[in-house]
Amino acid sequence: MTGMRRERRRPQWERMRGYAWLLPSLLLIGIVMLDFNTGAAFRIVSWIVLVPGLAAAVCGVGATACIAVVSLVAYALVDHAWPDHYKAGLPDFVLVALGGALATLVAALRVRQERRMLRMQDILETSVRAVLRPLPARWAGLEQAGAYLAADVEAQVGGDFYDIQPSPYGTRVLVGDVQGKGLGAVEAAAALLGTFREAGYHEEDLGTVAERLEIRMLRHRVHTTAIGQEDGDRFATAVLVAFSRGAPGVVDVINFGHEAPLAIGPHGVRELPDGDGAPIGLCDLTGGLPPTRRVPLAPEETLLLVTDGVTEARNRKGEFYDLQGDVAAAMAADPGCAAPRLLVRRIRDGVLRHSGRRLTDDTTIYAVRRLPESEESPGTGPLPGARERGLSEKEGYF
Repeated sequence: MTGMRRERRRPQWERMRGYAWLLPSLLLIGIVMLDFNTGAAFRIVSWIVLVPGLAAAVCGVGATACIAVVSLVAYALVDHAWPDHYKAGLPDFVLVALGGALATLVAALRVRQERRMLRMQDILETSVRAVLRPLPARWAGLEQAGAYLAADVEAQVGGDFYDIQPSPYGTRVLVGDVQGKGLGAVEAAAALLGTFREAGYHEEDLGTVAERLEIRMLRHRVHTTAIGQEDGDRFATAVLVAFSRGAPGVVDVINFGHEAPLAIGPHGVRELPDGDGAPIGLCDLTGGLPPTRRVPLAPEETLLLVTDGVTEARNRKGEFYDLQGDVAAAMAADPGCAAPRLLVRRIRDGVLRHSGRRLTDDTTIYAVRRLPESEESPGTGPLPGARERGLSEKEGYF
């Protein structure tokens, strides 16, 4: 996801970098022309020292060095064209030479730092891709779409996560957000997803899956504290949803203090139970796990789950993004936008437009709805060759 966006940005930036030398070149030409046209009483040829400084900000090391040399030669030629008593002389020549040398050094340091930042971004994005595995658009009886928007470069990567797990008892969905940022948050998200993929498959009761997630977070915190990490007290808000085959008109929802899901369909937008439970890892403070709520969800309705990067996105005036209002307006204009792919695209574009593309937190948008039985895709039946290998039908899910 994010890695693919990075690969698309780099060639464009490199193409722009190829023309960066034009800016300092235009400045050099302007200074030379202005020096010849202001008369002897007002010599500005020494302003050429600004040219290598500008090149250091926008050009590579080689281009900056070349511009520094050209600037020095231009200074010598322009100054030599004036009579002796109007020449700026050797002191300004030394100033331009020293400015060029320092500009080349600054360019080298800047390029080195840029490369280091790109390597760090690649590491963080690879970590996120390792956590958020690719999901088919149609899988396990569900049609789904998701979008993950990384925060601004200045911010660290967060711990947003989502996944689908088919099982003999139906299909389970998990969307959540680990508290904090950095690789520690990614590690916690990976731990929760690993547990969800196992418990979501093996456990029949959704409450037991929730309990396994709570225990996993507690164990993860004990481990990170034991190895000396200072951020070992993490927790996660999340929504756990179960789509049962035997009850096509309802879903079971356990909300660990997360944003309330939205049900979106031909009859409008409605909010499902909010996050009345404690986050994963803090349930002992409230005396137990959040309750399992069975709520109606019509086959044509889409379930929308987001992280707080959506609801807390702000514009320049400090106003929050109106998720429910934006979705309601979109549905009024085109009921067909309830399709997961279209809905996710609409909200992604809305968040970026509202925030001016300045995201301060990682943002996840996830939409899912049931497929008609005639359109169900693989993932809900036994694995090929399962019977030949002696696996039971319950073991034929992945």
